[in-house]
Amino acid sequence: QGKYVEAEKMHQGTLARSEKVLGKEHPETLTSMNNLALALSNQGKYAEAEKMHQETLALSEKVLGKEHPETLTSMNNLALALSNQGKYYVEAEKMHQGTLARSEKVLGKEHPKTLTSMNNVTGRGGTSNDPSAITKCCEAIH
Repeated sequence: QGKYVEAEKMHQGTLARSEKVLGKEHPETLTSMNNLALALSNQGKYAEAEKMHQETLALSEKVLGKEHPETLTSMNNLALALSNQGKYYVEAEKMHQGTLARSEKVLGKEHPKTLTSMNNVTGRGGTSNDPSAITKCCEAIH
């Protein structure tokens, strides 16, 4: 409905309460951080979103591990935040490829999150101009 400012305020409140009650490293708090970062992105506040996604990813890797599905989601969201800014394409592409590799290993090639990662490598989230890389990803889907 486009109520991004209201959503941001709600996510800020939820995050503050989660940090107070559960602690900064609780998985639910990490979800709240991710949701706030997405709300920032939806408003075009990409630099703020990037910072929040970086913090979320670092904590997710520490708390949940580098191959946990929620960590993979955080990694994907950070890569999208980087590419949305239009200035970190190489870094974003490496992150998308890393997310895809981990997703295939942990979740399998046909898992919806893995397919999203494939899309991000070859689609709007990725920056690959290499037709063979795009073809390889597309063939993996079939």
